[in-house]
Amino acid sequence: MNTSDTHNQRIAKMIFASVYPLYVAKVEKKGRTIEELHQVIEWLTGFDNKKLQELIKEKVTFETFFERASLNPNAPLITGLICGYRIEEIENPLTKQVRYLDKLVDELAKGRKMEKMLRGS
Repeated sequence: MNTSDTHNQRIAKMIFASVYPLYVAKVEKKGRTIEELHQVIEWLTGFDNKKLQELIKEKVTFETFFERASLNPNAPLITGLICGYRIEEIENPLTKQVRYLDKLVDELAKGRKMEKMLRGS
């Protein structure tokens, strides 16, 4: 799926620290924990809690966030619809990575089992 350059740039320049509290609120509202959220973020990016807090404090963009990440080799197993886009059809690599994270947060909030979310880990 082809997303517009404007859409891709907007996502790239978004500050991770501005979206993170929304992730926390979403999962906590559904009875999940911050620890579980951090577990899926660490699985996807390799960032432990300490590194995650540093990135939040530094107010990095999603572009910088994913440049510094060590993306899990099983990340391409994350498929499906998120925000109206089929993840596996997104062509822009950064937009796809952000949607991977969105999908994991969504699955966590919906009560999906951790073993299934972490795709074979």
